[in-house]
Amino acid sequence: MWKRTTTVVTRVRDFGDRPAFDDPPAEVIAEAAGAFGLLASSARLHIVWALAQGESDVTGLAERVGGALPAVSQHLTKLKLAGLVRSRREGRRQVYFVDDPDIVAVVRLLIGRLAERADRTPARRLRGAGA
Repeated sequence: MWKRTTTVVTRVRDFGDRPAFDDPPAEVIAEAAGAFGLLASSARLHIVWALAQGESDVTGLAERVGGALPAVSQHLTKLKLAGLVRSRREGRRQVYFVDDPDIVAVVRLLIGRLAERADRTPARRLRGAGA
């Protein structure tokens, strides 16, 4: 039986109460690797995180993520070309947003879990740091 999710088609084999998924097609793996590759940059991940919270123009994003305007603009161009971010014109401003709920969910889940883990874990001391 084939099951279609929003972006991936997988074949599900039922093993009682535990379904097993066949490997997705190579094209799907390559597309996912490309998306994760773009998000491997902490600056781009921060931009996508900020846009997952709400849309913004490049000036607002640069202020929020602490990046230089030209650098943030270049990151947005790469994210747009990959289809991870979209934009629309509002007067003289270009407003950016993440239109894919799956991207929003993945970024929020990962960063949320890591933030929770960081809150639960005592601060680590650097090796060689004095007392």
